[in-house]
Amino acid sequence: MFRILVLLPGFIIAAIPAFAQGGPPFYTNDPGTPGNNNWEINIGVMQVLRNYTNILQLPQFDLNYGLGDRIQLTYEVPYVWQSTPGQPNSTGWSNGFTGVKWRFLDRGEGGWNISTFPQLEIRGPQGSVKNGIANGGTRLLLPVEVTHPIGPLEVNFEAGYFFPLSSPRSRDERILGLALGHTFKPKFEAIGEIYNDAVMGISPQDTTFDAGGRYEFHKHLVLIFMAGRSFSANSSGQPEFLGYVGLQILTEHEKSND
Repeated sequence: MFRILVLLPGFIIAAIPAFAQGGPPFYTNDPGTPGNNNWEINIGVMQVLRNYTNILQLPQFDLNYGLGDRIQLTYEVPYVWQSTPGQPNSTGWSNGFTGVKWRFLDRGEGGWNISTFPQLEIRGPQGSVKNGIANGGTRLLLPVEVTHPIGPLEVNFEAGYFFPLSSPRSRDERILGLALGHTFKPKFEAIGEIYNDAVMGISPQDTTFDAGGRYEFHKHLVLIFMAGRSFSANSSGQPEFLGYVGLQILTEHEKSND
C-alpha cells in the first residue's frame, strides 16, 4: 500500500518563509517541542523491505508531552509484523524508547535552535527477541539536533550514538540525519531527508533518502507520510523500500512564561 506514495521532487524552491520540522514521519529529529502541557501523538504504520524480508510496524506509537516551552517527554514503541518467504511470520512488540528532549538554545524561527534528546532503548520482550524483531539489551542514545533556516529552506541536522548498557552486550550504533523542508500554503509542509544508520561491526550501513510531508486537514489533526529507499542496489542488503503513513494529533494550551 505504501508504493502508491510518490516521492516528492525538488519541491523546496518557492520564496515564502520556511518552517520545517524533523520527527515523525522522518527518522531525523529536530529541536522542536509541543509546548507547555501540550501533547503530540503520532500513530502510524511503517514498512521496510529488505532482502525479501517485509517488516511492518503496525501500529507505531510515538507519544510526546511538553513540560514548559523547551522540554519534551517521549515514549515510543512499535508492534512489528515480519515476513520472509519460506519462514513463519513473526509478530510482537519491539523495543520501546523513553526519553527527554531539551532545547537548550532557542533563537526563534529565524535563528539557531539546538537540542539534546537522550533516549533509553528498553530491552524487548523475550518472545520478540527470540524471533529477531527486538533487541535483547538496553542502550542509551545520546544525540544532538540542530535547526537553522537557509533562504526558503529549514535545515535540520541530527547526530547521535547508541551506548550499550546491559549484558548480553548490544552493539554500538551511530546515526546521522539531514532534513530540508519548506512550508507551502495551505498548511502543507514538504520535507526531503538523507539518513545514515551504522551498526558497528555489521554490514551494510543503511544510507537512505526519502521525501514526504505533513498536511493539516483539520484543526489539530495532521496527515503525515513519507516514502524512500537506499542509494544502493537491492542486492546490497540495504532497504529497497521504506514508507510511513499516519495521523498526528496535537493539543494546544496556553503557552507558559518559560
